[in-house]
Amino acid sequence: MGKLGRFLAEAFFPTDFTCDICGIETFGGNLCPDCKKTVTFNDGFTCPVCGRKNFYAEICMECKARVPLFKKAVSPLVYEGGSTVLIAKFKNGEGYLKEYFADLIAKKLTEFNELNCITFVPMTKDAVRARGYNQAELLAKAVSKRLDLPVVSAVVKQKNTEAQKTLSRKEREQNLKGCFKVEKRPDIKGKNILLIDDVLTTGATADAVCKKLLDAGAERVFLATVASVEYKAQN
Repeated sequence: MGKLGRFLAEAFFPTDFTCDICGIETFGGNLCPDCKKTVTFNDGFTCPVCGRKNFYAEICMECKARVPLFKKAVSPLVYEGGSTVLIAKFKNGEGYLKEYFADLIAKKLTEFNELNCITFVPMTKDAVRARGYNQAELLAKAVSKRLDLPVVSAVVKQKNTEAQKTLSRKEREQNLKGCFKVEKRPDIKGKNILLIDDVLTTGATADAVCKKLLDAGAERVFLATVASVEYKAQN
């Protein structure tokens, strides 16, 4: 579906009358009772830094071993089960899910009262053309309406990279070297910025973007994603 088709579909056809996972009628609400059981909401103990599901409300060992460049991260969903289906749909044509995800994220940001603006993890122009949109940008714009904050397209991705999914943290860092560049420096200098992405896994992408923002003069960077992988202590 092209951009015009997606716009018309979102404008004229309600998106909260059928389940966003299985498609059956819900008559209000994004998930049917059965599919809601497959989605793990990240509303229990979390790491106060990376925001990932944790056994206790304390900093996870990964953040202790390697402090992230973002000040704090939040994510309303755990990246497993039904949430992986929702995010896959969001990345592959179901852009309307930005509204549901933005509602979930906004509820997690009630204590983030020092934010000045929002930005997002970029894609290359080729990748945006192939997909039709950047899902992180769609989400950033939806969140901005709820927080009444401006969106700044502060970072560009200069080169296509290998898919990160199967790579280790070290391989991801190497894969991302030299691919991000900051533009509009005056718009971020001295600002507290909310960075938006879809999923937090190892944090390599978020850190790579945060480094560019901080090097360009940002005061602090906070991170919000739709979902994050659960922290699991190594035996």
